[in-house]
Amino acid sequence: MVRWNYTYALFAAGLLALEIFIARFVHDGLVRPYLGDTLATVLLYCLLKSIWRVPAGLVALAALLVSYAIETTQALHLLAWLGWQHARVARLVLGSQFAWGDMLAYTLGAAVVLGAERLRARRSLAKVN
Repeated sequence: MVRWNYTYALFAAGLLALEIFIARFVHDGLVRPYLGDTLATVLLYCLLKSIWRVPAGLVALAALLVSYAIETTQALHLLAWLGWQHARVARLVLGSQFAWGDMLAYTLGAAVVLGAERLRARRSLAKVN
């Protein structure tokens, strides 16, 4: 059940680099808030798949639930409750404001992952036949 997968680890590293780039240099109303959140769920999925040998649907669900949980902490003002509202890293990782659009972006990220995995499975099957 637990094993190292270099392909997913490389994807996760690349997505992390892209997320850092977006957070650091992109300050708009579309790419940073929505594409960044969509990619965050994909990043979580790749990170989990790099160490967890479980069907794609289960891992996508886990990544989606973690994304939803993080967004829920924003609705509950967890950073303020912990006294971390001024901690830059905590605000960057956990966010600071709840938005329903973010929940939609996370859901889209999980759908993208499932679509990509389905496409990959079809291509693998086509190579065998």
